[in-house]
Amino acid sequence: MKGIFLTFEGPDGAGKSTQVRLLANQLERLGIPYITTREPGGTPIADKIRAVLLDPVHTEMAPMTEVLLYAASRAQHVEEVIRPALAQGRVVICDRYIDASIAYQATGLGLKRELIQRISEEATGFLWPDRTYLIDVPAEIGLARVAGSRQGGLDRIESRGIDYHSRVRQTFLSLANEDSQRFLLIDGTQSVEEIHAEIWEDVQTLLKR
Repeated sequence: MKGIFLTFEGPDGAGKSTQVRLLANQLERLGIPYITTREPGGTPIADKIRAVLLDPVHTEMAPMTEVLLYAASRAQHVEEVIRPALAQGRVVICDRYIDASIAYQATGLGLKRELIQRISEEATGFLWPDRTYLIDVPAEIGLARVAGSRQGGLDRIESRGIDYHSRVRQTFLSLANEDSQRFLLIDGTQSVEEIHAEIWEDVQTLLKR
């Protein structure tokens, strides 16, 4: 039995982590087997790569270094966590995936989208999600939320300027427009409950299939 692969994307501060938790709670109540995971990270090796990627002291990191580190983390994550869970018939709920690399490392850093996608696909064995929930908020709103919730300061990616995060958001919207069969675009300025209801309605249709 093949599981269902769900990913959550959106600008920083969109509320992805909250919605991942709410969906997991719903599946738990119904006794549906699932796992939650995140990128970068998700395994001991990938978590160490995450620490390097997000550490704000690494201001000298080259764009291609960042791309390859994300790909390395993702390769380990897919091999060790995602594929085995799908093979067991579980619902895999992942906070960020390949689309994030296209938005943050390609458009955000000015690299070629085709290169980022090719590297990511090779790293994952061309594994794409069944559904991607894109929770969209304006970059200004998202960054304000992040700043208000971070007691330890912003990480290396979050601390980039508003122009960078605005480009990231626009790329996410373009990706959703190009692949409307996979993406579900959600207004992230709605209440937490409204967003969850919209996601859960769609998840139920996927489960029925």
